Amino acid sequence: MTQFRRPLTDAERLDWLRLIRTENVGPITFHRLLDQYGSAARALDMLPELARRGGRAKPLRVASKAEAEREMQANRRFGARLLCACEPDYPEPLAAVDDAPPVISVAGHAHLLHRRAVAIVGARNASLNGKKFAESLARELGAAGLLVVSGLARGIDTAAHAGSLASGTAAVLAGGIDIVYPPENEQLYRDIMAQGVVVAESAIGTQPQARHFPRRNRLISGLSLGVLVVEAALRSGSLITARMALEQGREVMAVPGSPLDPRCHGTNNLLRQGAALVERADDVLRAIETLRPPTLAERQRDLFSPPIHTPGPAGEPDESDLARARAVVLENLGPSPVTIDELVRGCQLSAPVVLTVVLELELAGRVQRLPGHQVSLA
Repeated sequence: MTQFRRPLTDAERLDWLRLIRTENVGPITFHRLLDQYGSAARALDMLPELARRGGRAKPLRVASKAEAEREMQANRRFGARLLCACEPDYPEPLAAVDDAPPVISVAGHAHLLHRRAVAIVGARNASLNGKKFAESLARELGAAGLLVVSGLARGIDTAAHAGSLASGTAAVLAGGIDIVYPPENEQLYRDIMAQGVVVAESAIGTQPQARHFPRRNRLISGLSLGVLVVEAALRSGSLITARMALEQGREVMAVPGSPLDPRCHGTNNLLRQGAALVERADDVLRAIETLRPPTLAERQRDLFSPPIHTPGPAGEPDESDLARARAVVLENLGPSPVTIDELVRGCQLSAPVVLTVVLELELAGRVQRLPGHQVSLA
């Protein structure tokens, strides 16, 4: 609910940044720690003990205050803001995503992120007609008052940004807020900084790597009411964005294409699976007209309700229960992913105990979290 959205103090923001930059702490683990311990400061205090209980031999690398301060100062020098997931200026549809990035860097016109938004993504090696269509569609959707979101990639992304530049566009980067990729989009990036908004999850100065792009894609869909795919091969990264949109409860739309063009096989397959067919801007507007942006209240349990366990001996699961549970949880885990719900049922233990053990094992580097609330042995 809105009363839980509040600006953080500088000290609190520093703690949030330290926690998410700590080894083995991803977004879901971050939110779980915040849920369990009530504040990032308390979670930071507990990290070494949790990792030790999970079986970690060497000390966990916790981001220092000096490192976090340097990152904050670098953002300020660049002209970017750091927004945390509980703050009013953080885009609420993104905050409602289970693995919402706890901290994002935003440069340009941040107020645009509060508009109703639609994502347009597609092939990097797009056809001339595909790029012309994406640009025209983005222009019309922008004129209708929507923020057009994309990933600044070659091809369809570039065309979508160009078409909606005058009305408002959001570029989501895989690397740091200051790193332009691909390099040939340097001028477009500067234009978006001046007229639109740029968003990044990675720390400033981070060079984009292959593993960053799927993470970037969940932000593109998370900011949007729906994702429109214009040209995509069967193994296209754009289909990852479409899958993430489905997982986040967002609309998935696709432009049909020739069966003779491999760049259209992915979009045509989306249509076979039930995606909304788009031939003009009105099709997009109809597909999203009854949708409302998800709200933080819909995942309030994870972030802002009172901790499941009150910190301290009275509220923590009993250590003897945890000791017995660690062996049971490890026995039930393997290299193949299972959902947390399946793990709780299979272990025949209480959910708080299983969740605490998984948290310990993850911080120890022995368990990894995967999309769809799944975990597996690392």
